Amino acid sequence: MNKRTVSGAIVVGIVTILAALVLMPSEKSERQEIYHARLADPKLYTGGIFTDTFAIEKGTYQFRFVPNGDSPQILSIALKGDAFSFSEDFELEGTPHETGVSTYYTWEYLGQDTIEVSEDQELQIVIDPHGNTLGPVSVYLIK
Repeated sequence: MNKRTVSGAIVVGIVTILAALVLMPSEKSERQEIYHARLADPKLYTGGIFTDTFAIEKGTYQFRFVPNGDSPQILSIALKGDAFSFSEDFELEGTPHETGVSTYYTWEYLGQDTIEVSEDQELQIVIDPHGNTLGPVSVYLIK
């Protein structure tokens, strides 16, 4: 195996572990996934923009992301419904961690990640990666 294959396998493993940790329900409350989009293929976008619709119930929700260093630097998300509107530009931030031998990064999107939906409705989600349709990222909306 060459170095690229091994490095790629390590990255995929780390992303999978981080996704499991981020989405793992806490002992205090059971988290419910309401929506999920895994954006890892340019074919998912139309004109560089991803759109979808889904039903949502009244309640409080949070965005969760599974990014990596290749994910879009800015990820703009808009939600629109009959009685709801939300828009946020999430910015990717890497935090370096020193191991003594090397440095690795953990990645997170910063921005307003909590929303309050006042009534049951259908929402349209629009995700704009600002031209980076090759950078993989998973977007979750959880309750």
